[in-house]
Amino acid sequence: MSADSWDYEPDDSRIELSAAALKRAFLDNLFFLRAKFPEVATLNDNYLALAYTVRDRLLHRWITTARSYLEQERRSVVYLSAEYLLGPHLGNNLIELGIMDETRQAMGELELDLDELLEQEEEPGLGNGGLGRLAACYMESMASEAIPAIGYGIRYEYGIFDQQIEDGWQVEVADQWLRNGNPWEIASPEIKHPVKLGGRTESWIDGQGSYRVRWVAERELVGRAYDTPILGYGVDNANLLRLWKAEATESFDFAAFNVGDYYGAVDSKIVSENLTKVLYPNDQPRVGKELRLAQQYFFVSCSLQDMLRIYGMRRGDLSALPEKFVVQLNDTHPAIGVAEMMRLLVDELEQGWDEAWGLTRRLFAYTNHTLLPEALETWPLPLFARVLPRHLELILELNRRFLDEVRERFPGDEALVQRVSLIDERGERAVRMANLACLGSHRINGVAELHSKLVTETVLADFYRLWPEKFTNVTNGVTPRRWVALANPRLSELIGQAIGEGWVRDLSQLARLEPHAEDSAFQGAWRAAKLANKRELAALIEARTGVTVDPSSLFDVLVKRIHEYKRQHLLALYILARHERLLAGEDLPPRTFLFAGKAAPGYRMAKLIVKLITSIGSALNRDPRTRDRLKVIFYPDFNVKHATPIYPAANLSEQISMAGKEASGTGNMKFMMNGALTVGTLDGANIEIRQEAGAEHFFSFGLDAAQVRARKAAGYRPWEHVKREPALEAALARLVSGELSNGDRELFRPLVDDLMHQDPYLVCADFAAYVACQDEVDRRWLDPAGWTRSAIYNTARSGKFSSDRSIRDYAERIWQVEPYPVSVERAPVD
Repeated sequence: MSADSWDYEPDDSRIELSAAALKRAFLDNLFFLRAKFPEVATLNDNYLALAYTVRDRLLHRWITTARSYLEQERRSVVYLSAEYLLGPHLGNNLIELGIMDETRQAMGELELDLDELLEQEEEPGLGNGGLGRLAACYMESMASEAIPAIGYGIRYEYGIFDQQIEDGWQVEVADQWLRNGNPWEIASPEIKHPVKLGGRTESWIDGQGSYRVRWVAERELVGRAYDTPILGYGVDNANLLRLWKAEATESFDFAAFNVGDYYGAVDSKIVSENLTKVLYPNDQPRVGKELRLAQQYFFVSCSLQDMLRIYGMRRGDLSALPEKFVVQLNDTHPAIGVAEMMRLLVDELEQGWDEAWGLTRRLFAYTNHTLLPEALETWPLPLFARVLPRHLELILELNRRFLDEVRERFPGDEALVQRVSLIDERGERAVRMANLACLGSHRINGVAELHSKLVTETVLADFYRLWPEKFTNVTNGVTPRRWVALANPRLSELIGQAIGEGWVRDLSQLARLEPHAEDSAFQGAWRAAKLANKRELAALIEARTGVTVDPSSLFDVLVKRIHEYKRQHLLALYILARHERLLAGEDLPPRTFLFAGKAAPGYRMAKLIVKLITSIGSALNRDPRTRDRLKVIFYPDFNVKHATPIYPAANLSEQISMAGKEASGTGNMKFMMNGALTVGTLDGANIEIRQEAGAEHFFSFGLDAAQVRARKAAGYRPWEHVKREPALEAALARLVSGELSNGDRELFRPLVDDLMHQDPYLVCADFAAYVACQDEVDRRWLDPAGWTRSAIYNTARSGKFSSDRSIRDYAERIWQVEPYPVSVERAPVD
């Protein structure tokens, strides 16, 4: 069918948004797609019927958008990310379509509870933490900003593990998010791409005298596409998220079966599908490292092949490829794309080396998300050669040419040559993926003003010296649709009554709330909304942990991935010190301390910190002397769904990483938008949050990044701080007394010894300042009007931290992509 013959418009009943139409469609889908009638339908049947009802309405926008982008040949963003933590789709799509009330009415008329249906949805756990949550926000904002984009990633069969707490320890359980079906994805089996792994290369000179290489793979598999539409808010645009599943080229070997090798008959299928079986396999053993590298290469290769396929639908000449696409590398996980693009251009499409390299460098841009050198991925050379032999050859050739240029520009500076080399020659030789990303990208950005500055001074300083013009900053953001409009309907309604609904589309409009910060009646309504949110969270806490908390207490919240640099143990030590003060008779206001987060399965110290928090909670929550003034909760299995009620209920947001380690943070932004005050170091985006909110509405403490470096350079001795701080010394003593560990004096010894003798994240150095800052929190909390005033100012001044603003910055500073709004025909409303 030609484009000219496309005159189809869907039946109005499939796209109408009224409550009556939604009700009719729901019953149709229950009948025709679930083969059920209401009397026998399960909760999951009803959820799926509603999900398909909503999906029909977003597919109209998605297909119209895809057709418009193709016809107009708009420049598009190819967003490569190994993680997407999308959260449940149903509620978010109801917000995007603007039909939450209509859907609630339709379900109510059918005697169904919309909240129960929303709760039924399994969350796609396709990420590990902040990186995946950010990618999800960016996909939604690209659609909302009408930026043509395709997000590419991996359809992990098992996502980030479900976390259970047993005897205080984290236990990992498989995340079977696909077990009840995924109504939001559309399988596209016809879109598939071959992927090679292992083997060897063969070279020859072709008839034109050109050097050519053939990759003779050890095995080959296929990546098949699964597509999810991502709606924009306030526009008709819907972008594409395409995830790849690995499959064998042949699922069943009849020859093996016929000779009795029944396991061998399906061996290829099993081995191939293992590639996308689980998110981030444990990369401690060699086989885990190989699988992780193969996983990253698999999704990047499929994605770049798919980009070329789409390009070829309209064009043949590759010279315009960078005018049609820009490829954003979300951290180093997809950095192999630089070498893969060269392979595709040179080996498969027979481009000359210089032409191919020119196209590649114009295509790619790289976002750095870390200041931790150990988080900049490297791969041992023997492993890399075993998995990707052709890519190692390409990287070595790129490196040879690159280092010749460096030596020409900086003669005699062999130390610089060694530092920027794509191959780390120290000890076991390894491929440096961040260096490859820097070399192959035309733009490099950090994710907060401080982070971007430190990137150019530390981990990527040498590349900044080579190409300062490549570097820029784009401060992270989060989508206000999911994290305020959906997560916090009470606050959203209050804001809407005060300034209208336009803020959901344009978060800068929240600034119009500022005059209301001085209004006592508005403050009272604000406190009532917050208290109702806290009561809801308190009920969830009791249901999930068995602990009763007081909603009128200060909710002090630290929720994020468990890591030493994020310093959950600093708050844990403060809680012990606060407990001692209560026992000594100090009149401190009641607090509920809420922790949540997952520790990487192989990260022993992080898992010990989880055990420490749960042990403190177990002991202190039972103490009759203090339990009415102090509760400690570890909320298990932190993910998008479980985070949703936490941000609206928080009074205080803990952002206490050692300065110079947190790239940006995005949880800090969600708390700010929802009216929590922040206690934090001058790290990551905390600095910008403090600037926006005003220093008087932010509790800052601790050493800044420059002071951290100076303290370490001077020879840091943590035990000196311990001896000077009796409260810290007493807290550490309690950890090895056996009081918190059923008499086991050795359980927390590794943590105490590390803090006393190493303390790489300066917990001891910042402890006294942290206690003083928390005393100021107590003082301010006792003034409800003053606290509420600061909370309102935090929300009112959070506009900068919308991911819509971040995407506009990317579009202007990096992508040079223009918005392209599309429009769909509106169905008549009954």
